Amino acid sequence: REGLWRGEGRRSCWMRQNPVHSERRLHSGIGLPCTMMEERGVDSDGNAYPSRNAMWAQEAGEENDGGCNRDCQTRQQWYEKGVRYWEGVEASVDGVLGGYGQVNARDVKGSDLFLMEVLNELLPEALSQGRRLVALDCGAGVGRVTKNLLLRRFHEVDLVEPVAHFLNAAREVLELPCNGSDSSAVHRAVNFYCTSLQDLTLEASRYDVIWVQWCIGQLTDQDFIAFFMRAKAGLKPGGFFVLKENIARNGFVVDRTDSSVTRSDAYFRDLFKKTGLFLYKTKPQKGFPQELFSVQMYALTTGPSKSTPPVAHRTRARRNEPGIIH
Repeated sequence: REGLWRGEGRRSCWMRQNPVHSERRLHSGIGLPCTMMEERGVDSDGNAYPSRNAMWAQEAGEENDGGCNRDCQTRQQWYEKGVRYWEGVEASVDGVLGGYGQVNARDVKGSDLFLMEVLNELLPEALSQGRRLVALDCGAGVGRVTKNLLLRRFHEVDLVEPVAHFLNAAREVLELPCNGSDSSAVHRAVNFYCTSLQDLTLEASRYDVIWVQWCIGQLTDQDFIAFFMRAKAGLKPGGFFVLKENIARNGFVVDRTDSSVTRSDAYFRDLFKKTGLFLYKTKPQKGFPQELFSVQMYALTTGPSKSTPPVAHRTRARRNEPGIIH
């Protein structure tokens, strides 16, 4: 396919000497001061970009000026390069996690704690009344998140994945229904969509949660904004997004190997505003190896929430150096 957004993480090689991303600490979390966004960035070869607009114009033919001017051929090449990279990766948990399969358990535990915290605050009646809950797994890869997390909490899960051999592997694992804690309710994977996020259109009001993990870095800024604006229609009333991603300390870094960009917290927050979504809660993933990027979880709603989440506490900054989860 023309487009790609890859799930289950991305590969990025950080230069040890990175002046752009070592200037200052980025604060994240509700209630904390947010550092002004650093516009500059670098690529995995150490080349510098003066701004994100300049980067997207160069890498994807995108003019980030509020319009829709595009060099379609350059944009297509950006996405096709990413497709080719992931088509060469083994369809296994270790493959989609870039050789860091050992983080799977900690990742799932952190995600589950965050998910249940937000579910209990935003959809308490649905949980207490035993309503059938439906989730969408974006960047589903081989079904790792669906199998280990989403099927434990949702009655139905749909998967979206553009790399065919990953989706086929997920289907083989998930086709048979697995029983949830309530033996009268079957938790199962229902639909397997082989398509890309920038091309995805969702069934209206189907999902309670849309889970987007380690894949949004494949999208250009314009496609990022357009995806979330379209996907809002797929949420039920009270539904929400969870975005879980690698975080650059400042600015951004472009990975030339798989055509992806790792954005800073401030960069994400700026894009969230442009989607019209509301940042309900954010929390860092804990317990990953120190050589990896920090990972942040964001809960996003389509409107202001009546619930007020607790203030997040400041966390120690982590170095942005090599060894990025795929």
